[in-house]
Amino acid sequence: MNSQLFLTTFVLYIVAMIVFGWWISRHKRSSGDDFLLGGRSVPLFLTVGTTVATMVGTGSSMGAVGFGYANGWAGALYGIGGAIGVLLLAVCFAPVRKLRFMTMSEELAYYVGANRLVRNVVALLIYIACIGWLGAHILGGGLYLSWMAGIDLTTARILVALGFGIYCVVGGYFAVIWTDTIQAVVLFAGFILMAILALIEVGGFSGLTAGMDAGAASFLGIGQIGGLPALSLAAVIAIGVLATPSFRQRIYSGKSVGSVRRSFLITGVLYLGFSIIPAIIGMATHALNPGLENSNYAFPFLATEIMPLGLGLLLLVAGLSATMSSASSDAIAGVSTLIRDLYVLATGRTPSARNVVRFSRIALVATIGLALLFALASDNVITYITRMISTILSGLFVSAMLGRFWPRYNWQGAIATLICASVTSLTIIANSDWTAFWGNPSIPAVLVALVAGVMVSLVTPASRVTPEQALAILDQERQRMEQVPEPTLTSDEVPAASR
Repeated sequence: MNSQLFLTTFVLYIVAMIVFGWWISRHKRSSGDDFLLGGRSVPLFLTVGTTVATMVGTGSSMGAVGFGYANGWAGALYGIGGAIGVLLLAVCFAPVRKLRFMTMSEELAYYVGANRLVRNVVALLIYIACIGWLGAHILGGGLYLSWMAGIDLTTARILVALGFGIYCVVGGYFAVIWTDTIQAVVLFAGFILMAILALIEVGGFSGLTAGMDAGAASFLGIGQIGGLPALSLAAVIAIGVLATPSFRQRIYSGKSVGSVRRSFLITGVLYLGFSIIPAIIGMATHALNPGLENSNYAFPFLATEIMPLGLGLLLLVAGLSATMSSASSDAIAGVSTLIRDLYVLATGRTPSARNVVRFSRIALVATIGLALLFALASDNVITYITRMISTILSGLFVSAMLGRFWPRYNWQGAIATLICASVTSLTIIANSDWTAFWGNPSIPAVLVALVAGVMVSLVTPASRVTPEQALAILDQERQRMEQVPEPTLTSDEVPAASR
């Protein structure tokens, strides 16, 4: 393994992404709408590219490979759950594009009369979750880079954070979606080629399952992990897609409702096809080396120890593309929430249009820096935060579904939904027997949150704010960010008629 060559390749790739991100976004970062949403005119092919790249992140690529190493065909559940999630997103939420929301906090508040409390609570939860996602991406990418380039974990994590952080800060959303699209091509090509060569290396599908338990070789690994945990895993991934702010940004930034819907349908089909790739790679690695101490090292082991050097370099880039494309999207989504919602919570008004880009860049540096500090401090902190993410997403998912399809839903029901989802999830996480039974807390958290949201909404007064009024409230508040104020006139410039 040529560690120096791997590190040099990574650095050159990052420099290329930064330069490309700066160049492609040079005309698309003058306003807040441009910097945070690409001017709300992102075409279909870029929406497909960035959505695919965001979906194939640290967990659904290297995490799924490691899961496939330990549990066989169950590694495909990540992709199946993700495909279901993005297809439901196309059917249920693509029409939201015409309402011109900027953040998911705005959308969920709109469903309950533009309620400020709901928006503030959701914004806080989303921002905390984004810190957790970013920390997890930095940890995953750092672990991977450390193995392949032979550098210490701290340096690797800093390099990964700098890698996606610089082109985010320089180019904003437009740089993110273009670099995502390039990275989607690279990671798809790399993972597919790796799966094909891995199959050849182990002697085809028969060799793939030769050294695995019968349960791991069963349909979707259900014999290994159990039916309910398998369903829970697919469900939590689908819920994640339906409730993750970065996917909502793909809706808000799309060119039209039709463009968003078509791009999500295409993405869902592509991702469903991709779902078996990580499982194949993981199982092939198990056949070649069943003695790995940590299944998370399955991907880098195969890339560095088994594959030819040239392909190993491509796989290095593909694996880190998966991490950085998702991280950059989460960073932009978190900063949009910080600038649009939490800034209002702190100051009582949105930032002026002249300051949005500057404030967004400062917020990006602060957000990525905070996530890096958590990642450097302790793996356990990130484990705790990622558990909190699953806790948060269940409530956001139920709030979005009830708000979108049930007009009687009100702000009291939304708060009850968020609280009950979190309490249920944390209760199950705290009980090892319940966790073993369910696999993860997503299903019970969703069910309890759904019942709580409906019951509390029914026993409290319906919202008196119509959807039109709610939208007008949000639009009026956001207007200060979107319209550059007229320049101040001197006394000599004021027309005589107005004096």
